Amino acid sequence: MLICLTASHKNAGFDMLERLSASSEHAGPRLTGGHDAVRGAVVVATCNRYEAYLDLDIPHGDSPVEAVHDAIFAVGDIAGLSTDELRSTFDFVHGNAVAGHLFSVAAGLESVVVGEGEIAGQVRRSLEHARAEGTTTPELERLFQRASQTSRKVKNRTGIGHEGRSLVRLALDLAESRVTDWSAVRVLLVGTGRYAGASLAALRDRGVVDVAVHSVSGRASRFAANHGIEAVSNADYAMAAAGADLIVTCTTVEHHVVDRDLLELGRTELAVAAGRPPVALLPGRESPAAAAGTADGSAGDAPRQLVIDLGLPRNVAADVVDVAGVELLDLETIKIHAPLEEFGSTDAAREIVDRAARNFGRVAEELDLAPAVVALRRHVFDVLDAEIERARSRGDDDGRTEAALRHMAGVLLHTPMVRSREYARAGDQQAWLDGLEAIFGIRPEAATAASGLAEGERGDDDARPAADAG
Repeated sequence: MLICLTASHKNAGFDMLERLSASSEHAGPRLTGGHDAVRGAVVVATCNRYEAYLDLDIPHGDSPVEAVHDAIFAVGDIAGLSTDELRSTFDFVHGNAVAGHLFSVAAGLESVVVGEGEIAGQVRRSLEHARAEGTTTPELERLFQRASQTSRKVKNRTGIGHEGRSLVRLALDLAESRVTDWSAVRVLLVGTGRYAGASLAALRDRGVVDVAVHSVSGRASRFAANHGIEAVSNADYAMAAAGADLIVTCTTVEHHVVDRDLLELGRTELAVAAGRPPVALLPGRESPAAAAGTADGSAGDAPRQLVIDLGLPRNVAADVVDVAGVELLDLETIKIHAPLEEFGSTDAAREIVDRAARNFGRVAEELDLAPAVVALRRHVFDVLDAEIERARSRGDDDGRTEAALRHMAGVLLHTPMVRSREYARAGDQQAWLDGLEAIFGIRPEAATAASGLAEGERGDDDARPAADAG
C-alpha cells in the first residue's frame, strides 16, 4: 500500500517547512525503521513542501493508522516538532490517489509558481537519494519513474513551464519595480547549489552583466570559472554584499549567510576604503548606511539594496530590513504574489496527470493478480509439457500432436487472462482468485509477484524507459 504524508505551502507555514526541510537528509532510514510495516520511504523536501512517500506491507483489510502514526512521530522526532502539531498539519494521501498527487507535484501543478521547472529535478534527486540510502522498493521506484515521465509529457505537450517559470524568475519579476536599468545592476549571488545556475540564467536574460558569486562551502571559484563571472573570497564578502544593488541567496546551508551585522560591516569597510571615517556600531544605533554615502562617494541617502532569499532553511536573517535602504524578498512574499494559473494550459496538464495516474493504478491492480496469473500459467504449462512428453514417447515424430496441444493450451488460457484484467480493473480481484482456487486448487505465493511486473507494465501504452527529469 502506498501512502503520502504531505505538508506544503498550502497547509503549513514556512517556519515549519524550514524545520522539516533541514531534517530531511536522513529521514528515510528513520521512517523505514520506525514500524515493521514500512518497507520503503522516499522523502521529497523542497522550498515549499515536505512529503514522505511510504510503501506499507499491510494485509488486505487491515488499517495503516498505526504505521502512519509511527511515521509522523519519526518525522517530528527528527525535526523537533510535536506529533500533535504534525498530525494537524500533514495531509494524508493513500491508494491510487498517491500517484495522482506525486505526478501533479512533479509536473509543477502544486508549486507556488504553477509550472515551475525545478521541481521535476528535485523529485528525481529524491529518488536517487533514497536509492543511496537503500530505502526504495519496486513500487516506489515505479511510482517515481512514472512521475518523471509524466512531468516530461506535461512539459512537452502543454504550455506549462515553456517560459521557464520558476521562483527565481518570479522573484526577479517582482524586483522589476525597483530596477530601472538591469545592465547597471551589481549582483552578488550567494550559493552555487540547485538554484544558482537558474538564478544566473534568469539575471542574464534581463540584461545583467555585473555578477559576482560567493560560496560558504568554498565552491565559488569553480562556479565562477564555469560561468564567466567573478568569485568573492571570504575576506571580501562583507564589502561585496554591502556594495551590491541586488543580493540573491540560494544555498542549502542551515544558517544565515546574510544578516544585519554583515551588511553594516561591509558598509563600514566601504566607507573606510573611500577615505571616510566609519561610524561606530553601537547597540540600538541607526545603521551606518549613510556613512557609505551614494554611489559616487558623496554624502547622501543610504544606498537602496534588494535581497532575494530563495533558500530553505532561510539564508537571510530578518534583521537585514533594519539596515537603512534594504528590502527583503523571501519565499513568503513570493508566495503572496504568485501568478494565477493559466487555465487552458493547466487544464491540459491536469488531464495528462489524471490519465497517467489511472494507468498507474490500473497496472498496480493487475499486478495484484500477477502471482496468480503466473501460477495458473505454470500449472497449465506443466500439464502441457507432461502430455507432450507422453506424445513423443508414443511416436509423435512430426510434431503435429505437440503443435495441437500448444495451440489448445493457448486457447484455454486466453479467457482466464482476459478475465483477470477485467476483474482487476473492477476491483474484484478476490473473485478471480477464489475461482482459480476452486477450479484448479491454485493458491499463489506473493513471492512470485515480481515476475508479473514486466507483463503488467506492457499494458501501459505510455510506458517509456526512465530518464533524467528536469
